[in-house]
Amino acid sequence: MSQVEHVDTLILGSGQGGKLLAWHLARSGQRVAVVERQWVGGSCPAVACLPSKNEIWSARVAHLTRHAGQFGTTTGPVSIDMARVRERKRGMIEREAAFHVEAYASSGAELIMGRGRFVGPKTIEVQLNEGDTRTLSGDQVVVNVGTHAAIPDLPGLRASEPLTHIGALDLDYAPAHLVVLGGGYIGIEMAQAYRRFGSRVTIVERGSRLMGREDPDVSEEMYRILRAEGIDIVLGAETISVEGRSGTHVHIVVRTGSGDRTIDGSDILVAAGRVPNTADIGLVQAGIELDERGYIRVNDRLQASAPDVWAIGEVAGSPQFTHVSVDDFRIVRDNLAGGNRRTTDRLVPYTLFTDPPLARVGLSESDAQRHGVAVRVATLPMSNVLRTEATDETQGFMKVLVGANDDRILGFTMIGSEAGEVMAAMQTAMLAGLPYQTLRDAVISHLTFAEGFGPLLSKVPARAVE
Repeated sequence: MSQVEHVDTLILGSGQGGKLLAWHLARSGQRVAVVERQWVGGSCPAVACLPSKNEIWSARVAHLTRHAGQFGTTTGPVSIDMARVRERKRGMIEREAAFHVEAYASSGAELIMGRGRFVGPKTIEVQLNEGDTRTLSGDQVVVNVGTHAAIPDLPGLRASEPLTHIGALDLDYAPAHLVVLGGGYIGIEMAQAYRRFGSRVTIVERGSRLMGREDPDVSEEMYRILRAEGIDIVLGAETISVEGRSGTHVHIVVRTGSGDRTIDGSDILVAAGRVPNTADIGLVQAGIELDERGYIRVNDRLQASAPDVWAIGEVAGSPQFTHVSVDDFRIVRDNLAGGNRRTTDRLVPYTLFTDPPLARVGLSESDAQRHGVAVRVATLPMSNVLRTEATDETQGFMKVLVGANDDRILGFTMIGSEAGEVMAAMQTAMLAGLPYQTLRDAVISHLTFAEGFGPLLSKVPARAVE
């Protein structure tokens, strides 16, 4: 072991929450070191959130161009230059990387590029990317190593060298026939994008519907939207085997209720969940316990089992969204300063960046039923929102859940244009504890999608007479 260097705070992983904490503590006068294996700033700006939304936007432009005649604009033949799509995305990534390098330099936090592994309590040995070794210890340690795509143990799947979201976002061609294993959020976003780039696309989903965590009406609406764009969807399908090599030809056998089916494609994308990056990083030597799913066991202050060790983001089992990692940073920051901030009862929103997007915050109907929460439910088709008369974006609906015995807004779901932006307004009302009538009767600008709140909330059933 090399000579141990001591710092005030040692952070393993430079994801969203970890880097924000590093910059904050360094600017506050601490000596901070961050160990990052590969991506400066973590996966979000390099291979996940930002790159995916970049390419999804390119796909949307392609889709709108093909349908420009609907809006009175005449175009000629439309072709997709995937190399240019990738170049645009890579340019964004380069700008992000440069920003992060500058942010580390200006904050005073040291960024160490290499593979870190605990060799004792609060002590990490780093195999530097250039070949040397450093050993560091900290008064306090934060683990921020994230997750990676799961590859199911299926005959022939690994040998086929399948794409994950990382590879799918770096192709310079549109696959002739992309087969997506998994009908969750990542699989659906990528499926729609590549369909719009010109690929034939098939989604294979083991469950009986897409997005099994969502309410059935939400899943059904997304199914209808994707099918209308020509995406083939096979539900209730268990993948039995894979032959061939992704990028050339793959032969996939799936088992359905009506028997076995074969699917021949050019490329295969696995979008079957995430696995925490907790293997082989020496957590046992550091006294850091894992939960039954392999995530770092933390309390609601994000403290791990070992003294002076914290975990942030996905590796702590937090909801797998960048904005949650940002909130984890705030929790750890305040608690390190003597506060008592917790993860309990935070209102976590999310957005699926399909077109139209899906956004949800608070309870779904399924959640309410599962937890025995009595609610009143109202829905409104997006075609009833006047803004859609101007934009032709009539797909989807809004849904709100209001307490059965009070007027609190407990949940909101929307499939529709600008759903994430509209949801933020509803989330604000929920955080403020406003009765639904306040938002129902608000004077909201015309023509906007948020104007739909009025007719939606006007449909909330009256309270039952006691």
